[in-house]
Order: sequence, then C-alpha cells, then structure tokens
Amino acid sequence: MSIFEPAPAPWPNRMLSVLRIVAGLLFISFGTMKLFGFPPPPTPMPPIALMSQMGIGGTLELVGGLLVTIGLLTRPVAFVLAGEMAVAYFQFHFPQSFFPTTSNGVPAVLYCFLYLYLAVAGGGAWSVDAMLARSGQGARGVSRATA
Repeated sequence: MSIFEPAPAPWPNRMLSVLRIVAGLLFISFGTMKLFGFPPPPTPMPPIALMSQMGIGGTLELVGGLLVTIGLLTRPVAFVLAGEMAVAYFQFHFPQSFFPTTSNGVPAVLYCFLYLYLAVAGGGAWSVDAMLARSGQGARGVSRATA
C-alpha cells in the first residue's frame, strides 16, 4: 500500500467511528462543565440557568455529545451541533479577534467543521445508525456502513 492511496476497507469506516466517539466524549465534557461544574472550569462560573443561552448550549453539548458518541441520529445531530459551534465562534470569539488562535476560538471552529463532516459522512461502522441500517429497521437515508 502506498502512502498516496486511501487505506483499504474497512479501516476508513472504522476510523470514522473512532473520530466520532472521541469527539462526542470530549464534547460531553463541555456540557457537563457548563451544567454541573464538572470538570471544574478554568475560571470559576456562577450556576447557569437551564433556559439561558449558556444553559441551552450546555444541554445541546451534553445530549448531542451523547448521541454523537453512540452514533444515533448522527447526521441531524451533527448538523445542529455544527450550527451551535458556528454561533459560539461568531458570538463569543469573533468579536475579540478574527483569528481563532488569538480569540481562543480554535475548539469552536474545529468542532464546527468536524460536525459538518459527520453530518455528511454519517456515524461510521460502529454506530447505532449503522446497526439499524444493517437490521433493515433504519430510516430511509441512513448510511449502510459495514464493519
């Protein structure tokens, strides 16, 4: 195999699942930090009201991160989370500086594009979506990923 050729099947689909799982688990921690104060945030934050913008963002991060981690409804959830990260960047980071490296917006930009990729690519071989598609019970449009 050449370094210029794609990896042979089934590895790309499996690595898509690994990327999705790791991203989802890390994203959950952003939600738990906002909603429950764990892990402790770098700067102390007062309790966040659940129906505030930060509370809704934390809920999206917790629930969306969980769904992405298990690979259930990956495409629509990833699309919503990509939108959340775009809003986070333009509302909180962009006013400080256009450059994500100077406005601490790198995670928001990376998560935005990672979730846009998952919205197109799906959950990969190791996802509930793929399991439903293999069993024939998946909704129309769910990718038929193989292990």
